[in-house]
Amino acid sequence: MFFPPPTSSTAAEVDSLFYFILWVCIVFFIVIVGVMGYCLIRYRERPGVKAEPSASHNNILEVTWTVIPGIFVGVIFYWGFVAFLDLRQSPDESYEIQVEAKMWNWSFTYPNGHVDNVLHVPVDKPVRLVMTSVDVIHSLYVPAFRVKMDVLPGRYSHTWFEANTVGDYTLFCTEYCGTKHSEMLSKVVVHPSGEFEKWLEDAANFLERMTPVEAGEILYQRRGCAQCHSIDGSAKVGPTFLDAFGSEQSLMDGSTITVDENYIRESILEPQAKVRVGYRPVMPTYQGQLKDEEINALIAYIKSLSEGSQVNP
Repeated sequence: MFFPPPTSSTAAEVDSLFYFILWVCIVFFIVIVGVMGYCLIRYRERPGVKAEPSASHNNILEVTWTVIPGIFVGVIFYWGFVAFLDLRQSPDESYEIQVEAKMWNWSFTYPNGHVDNVLHVPVDKPVRLVMTSVDVIHSLYVPAFRVKMDVLPGRYSHTWFEANTVGDYTLFCTEYCGTKHSEMLSKVVVHPSGEFEKWLEDAANFLERMTPVEAGEILYQRRGCAQCHSIDGSAKVGPTFLDAFGSEQSLMDGSTITVDENYIRESILEPQAKVRVGYRPVMPTYQGQLKDEEINALIAYIKSLSEGSQVNP
């Protein structure tokens, strides 16, 4: 009625508990408001009618309105506690994926080292997410799976799910994390049985199958560059890549720099070393996160966005 269809092994239990609490609240609301309305009418002040004396004590009534809510609270606590333990304890055979959150991008690292900005998982297999943040508090939320967990800087948090329906599902950040919080979106792709392994092998070898420019464009999206650097000249948190290569730019220390291969590489690995005028030094380092081949591909893509630049195929 309120949620998308449940598509994970634990979603139905979460929904059942939610709707049980909802209907208990609705029934009690109707009963209480109904009794209040009856009393307002029955005992309203009327001309010529004396006020009836109020009861000072009623043991049966007090026991009733204490025991009945207590039973409901006990049921809700036990049901919720059992469901919570199921959500917190991942099965031993879970497939583990590392998750890194940063303003304003998700990064998913698979056991073979492949990194993607979209979460790909196999159907009918438990998946354990080991999550951390490199800057502020984020929160991973997949409504279709009824999964939500905060992602904290400087420590690891964990959650798990088992998707039972093939398809694409939206993944949100639900902890305000800055000006582009609403754009920190990704998706979960649930692959049919037997297809996830093939996808992972092909995705990990994309540098071998594509030109540097094509691979660089994928990395631009996959590694979160698009969140802060536009390719159409528009202003974002960081400078645009359009016509950037070969241009002269002023730096915060008063010097100037020509945007070439060396400057781009240094900006990726040591982004605070040379900060351009008009921009804050907020870019995180990618030292140890990108291979040399991936950096070369990003450089080739940035060069392709500038007129007159020569890019080797």
